[in-house]
Amino acid sequence: MTAPSSLPLDGITVVSIEQAVAAPFATRQLADLGARVIKVERPEGGDFARRYDESVNGEASYFVWLNRSKESLTLDLKTDAGRDVLEKLLATADVFVQNLAPGAAARMKLDAQSLQQRFPSIIPCDVSGYGNTGPWADRKAYDMLIQGETGLMSLTGPDPVPSKVGISIADISAGMYAYSGILTALYTRATTGVARAVEVALFEALGEWMGSPAYYTEYGGLQPKRVGAEHATITPYGPFPASDGTVLLSIQNEREWLGFCTDVLGDASLASDPRFARNSARVAHREECNALISAKTELLSTESLLEKLDKVGIANGKLGDITDFLEHPSLTGRGRWGEVDTPGGAVRALLPPANLSGVQPRFDPVPALGAHTDSILGEIGFSELDIDGLRSASAI
Repeated sequence: MTAPSSLPLDGITVVSIEQAVAAPFATRQLADLGARVIKVERPEGGDFARRYDESVNGEASYFVWLNRSKESLTLDLKTDAGRDVLEKLLATADVFVQNLAPGAAARMKLDAQSLQQRFPSIIPCDVSGYGNTGPWADRKAYDMLIQGETGLMSLTGPDPVPSKVGISIADISAGMYAYSGILTALYTRATTGVARAVEVALFEALGEWMGSPAYYTEYGGLQPKRVGAEHATITPYGPFPASDGTVLLSIQNEREWLGFCTDVLGDASLASDPRFARNSARVAHREECNALISAKTELLSTESLLEKLDKVGIANGKLGDITDFLEHPSLTGRGRWGEVDTPGGAVRALLPPANLSGVQPRFDPVPALGAHTDSILGEIGFSELDIDGLRSASAI
């Protein structure tokens, strides 16, 4: 593990009232780079993502993924004493992150405007469903709902069944924009002295990722079709059968299509067939094109088909499952696995995908609920007697 002084965000303190996925993903990435992240949790139960499942040595898979290298402080913010502790803590913070229910931050004077009046140098980051203003500001929003409202589900899955993406893609996109927004705000504060607030809405984050189908629909006059694992506007692109499995392949241009027809399918005439000579024609005749390809590929073994595709320079891969991913040679061969302690024992964890030369990301433990409460309170001036009093009053 790299010493904290060598990490880019060493010296930055983040206080986060966070739960579920979006905000914890943003702050975990800050922690990876050395920021001190103090996670404020309810005394009873904490972040509800702790209880999604018990699959990782008794801990929830989402929680283990999103909360390494953080410190857990339990506070009951419904009590005056709990809010007093939070106020003292915020006075030490560079960044404040929250994804509370709509309106909750404003009621506690934790909205960006109120915070910056009391702490002019703090960078507030609000993560919400539909933004802090506008006609939908008060609506609750979860990943599935955002996938539906942005139209993503109308593009996903086999026709005619709309499907949710199998990971929390709306939350993850919002967490990424919160992370980059906070980094930008920290840079701005360092170079100009101005602390700017950051606001990220799940709907707008995933909406940005819907740019291509949005343009295609608005200016092309027709929404892309739902085609399962295939591509709505490129053919062939997707899974094809081999004699002993399934291979994924993608044709990106007519040069590749000619080589594919000649050297993989063994029929160069298909490349000039009017039904298939251009990508737009192949999309229009998708079923015929796929049927011709499948009739050839299903006669070949997976390894033989992959070898032919490699030889002619066609992008390809196997249709794997999660177990295949966990043992993928690209990860093991590049040393992408680290180890993180959890309350239930050590687990593997992937290194962050952004590799900074000379920097090894921090891989400190996933905290048990309230594991750092006493030490954090001691740092901001509370005596052992004070802490005992707070605990007796159920404020921590």
